[in-house]
Amino acid sequence: MNYRQLGNTDISVSEVSFGTWAIGGSWGKTNDEDSLKALDYAIGHGVNFFDTADVYGEGHSEELLSKATKGKEDTIYIATKFCRMGDIHSPENYSIEAVRSYCEQSLKRLNRERIDLFQIHCPPTDILKDGAVFEVLDKLQQEGKIRHYGVSVETVEEGLISLEYPNVKALQVIYNMFRQKPGQELFPQAKEKGAGILVRLPLASGLLTGKFSKDHTFAEDDHRNFNENGAAFNVGETFAGLGFEKGVELSDKLSWIADKRDSMASASLRWLLDNKEITCIIPGFRNEEQIRKNLKALNEVSFTESELQDIETFYDVEVKEFIRGPY
Repeated sequence: MNYRQLGNTDISVSEVSFGTWAIGGSWGKTNDEDSLKALDYAIGHGVNFFDTADVYGEGHSEELLSKATKGKEDTIYIATKFCRMGDIHSPENYSIEAVRSYCEQSLKRLNRERIDLFQIHCPPTDILKDGAVFEVLDKLQQEGKIRHYGVSVETVEEGLISLEYPNVKALQVIYNMFRQKPGQELFPQAKEKGAGILVRLPLASGLLTGKFSKDHTFAEDDHRNFNENGAAFNVGETFAGLGFEKGVELSDKLSWIADKRDSMASASLRWLLDNKEITCIIPGFRNEEQIRKNLKALNEVSFTESELQDIETFYDVEVKEFIRGPY
């Protein structure tokens, strides 16, 4: 495993880390025994950072992480998120009383004394512009409840606004071969400001694994079924904002990336790891086999300059006009 510094903090994290939305819920059927085995496998192979949120299974993924990291609290870092348990548009949801409550509830589920990275979970742009929530986070940091804080954002604009606050140490963004805009506009600014970049949805909700056909159906409780068009939350959180059928079509056109590599998935992750402005990628998982496959990216062949240019051109010409929602 390779490790990268999280911005200008004192934390060094595994470049392949993992997100826990899928083991909490909203990705179809889950199995706690499989989830815990997968977490143990990841930790045993050098993964020292996991991302979660209070709304993932209403705290269930935080509880699973508590079990998996018991006795390892000093060596395994956890990032969690808050705000979406309440009314994300209400200023009261970001008051010291509300945020402290979110923080303490997460600490209880995680069975920890301090959260390593506490992130605002995709708040409205107006909340970020107002900035009061950052004063609240400064206070919680002074109280010792959080080590560092950051923001999970939906758009480049929100990322740039967040970087105006000096204690924002991480931005979590949607970034993959189908969604390249943040790399062009946001990553250089984050590096200059000393903020790390956590990449979520690195496989575009599975599109970049190449395993789907256009007639594939998802379980009723899988967000890829009920949020394809943004019915439940931001459309960009599902298939990177692409319609499913269009995404499958584009994935087929991109299948060449696996020609010299183990799989399309590991190739897609290798493309991300080749970008040194990224701190870590946080693919999801539901079992040990998915952890194992994602870790293969560590040993994949890097992309040539010619291949990188082809991927950038593909995005510009074939992809970006079909991405829905602001990004």
